[in-house]
Amino acid sequence: MKTLFQSLKITLAFCAILFVGYVLVLWGFGAMVTPNHGEAEVVTRHGREVGAANVGQSFSDSTHFWGRPSAVDYNGGGSGGSNKGPTNPTYLADVKARLETFLAAHPYLTAAQVPSELVTASGSGLDPHISPEAAAVQVRRVAGMSRINEERVRELVEQSIENPVIGKQYVNVLKLNIAIDANKDN
Repeated sequence: MKTLFQSLKITLAFCAILFVGYVLVLWGFGAMVTPNHGEAEVVTRHGREVGAANVGQSFSDSTHFWGRPSAVDYNGGGSGGSNKGPTNPTYLADVKARLETFLAAHPYLTAAQVPSELVTASGSGLDPHISPEAAAVQVRRVAGMSRINEERVRELVEQSIENPVIGKQYVNVLKLNIAIDANKDN
C-alpha cells in the first residue's frame, strides 16, 4: 500500500509539472517572441473594433478584397481543413464552384490566372493573408466597384504588403479592406 501512495504522489507531481508547466513554458515563450506577445491583434476603425488581424474573415462584397475560402466558415472555435484530398469529387466540385464564382466577378481573368489560394481553403480555415499576386488580380474589380482610382488601389495593395523575417510576402486582407474603406470615405 505504501508503494501505491508513493506512485500516486509521483504521478500527480509529474502531471502538474508536465501538463501545467509545459503550458506555462509555451505561453511564456509565445509572449516573448511572437507579435503582440501572443495576443490577437485587434483592428479598430473609427474607434470601434472590427476584427482580429490574425484570424481570417469572410469578405464577399465586390468593393472589398476577398481572402482565402474557409472549410470551417471562418469559425475560430473549430478551425481546420476539410480533410478532402485533391482527387475527392466533393472537393473538386467545391473548388470548381469557387473558381466559377471568382471568374464571374472577374470576367477579365482566365482560370489559369486565378491564384489557387483564392479557390482552395487553407489548412486552418482561418488564414487572414493572401499573396500580393492574389491581391493584384482583384485590383480592377475593387477599384471599379468602390469607385476608387485603380492606381490608388494598387498603391494600397503595395503599402499593405508585409515582409516576414521568414517566408513569403503577404497581404493582410482585413487591413487592406480597412484602407479601401478609408479611401471610399474621402
